[in-house]
Amino acid sequence: MQFSANLGFLWSDRPFLDRIAAAKAAGFPLVEFHHDAQDEDVDAVKAALGDTKVVGLNVRRAETSGVAAIPGMEETAKAHIAEAIATARAIGAGAVHILGGTTDDAGAEERYIARLREAAETAPELTFLLEPICPQAIPGYFVSTLEQGASLLERAGVSNAKLMFDCFHVQGAGGDVLGRFRSHLPMIGHVQIAGGHTRNEPDIGELNYAYLLPAFRDAGYDGSFGCEYRPIGTVEEGLGWRDAFV
Repeated sequence: MQFSANLGFLWSDRPFLDRIAAAKAAGFPLVEFHHDAQDEDVDAVKAALGDTKVVGLNVRRAETSGVAAIPGMEETAKAHIAEAIATARAIGAGAVHILGGTTDDAGAEERYIARLREAAETAPELTFLLEPICPQAIPGYFVSTLEQGASLLERAGVSNAKLMFDCFHVQGAGGDVLGRFRSHLPMIGHVQIAGGHTRNEPDIGELNYAYLLPAFRDAGYDGSFGCEYRPIGTVEEGLGWRDAFV
């Protein structure tokens, strides 16, 4: 199992470059993050990373949890996506998560699809991720279920656009985590983990990752698992959950 430290959640009380060092010291060979790298000097980020690989990063969140689906924000969305692509290329990240935003506008999905197609054409070497976000986490996010996300990607029709399968969100919006993972596997580009319903360490809550992660592997998933959870204490104090996978 390969685990990626999500630096938007882990060590979030530290400056961004210090989080990279902390992840390295804690034994994470991979990292992922939100839009933090866009606010740093790219050479400083590359130096801090060293041989640590970057799984992916997000476009800017803004005040609406992304803007790619927000009416009137088309040019801002394009600028945010272009910025994220440039950063991903500079630091060797493999994926960019395009956040759509909180909106119930009738044209939200078509607007998002347009931005997704543009991004996929601009950077065919990258994977672009769509993450359904459950209402408990972000009420009113434009796509909340795995099925909605899959339908949207089918309509977009681009091969380098995939689903972000965040187990916390999948459980919160429909449950049946393993069954729905299996049925959507060809569309899944990355998996994130956190405690079921708690969003704390993966061994706290209803989701049994000692069962789920090997089952994901058996189903055919060979990517990393992003650790996007809120530690109860320090990150280091809560890392015992990884012992089951060593």
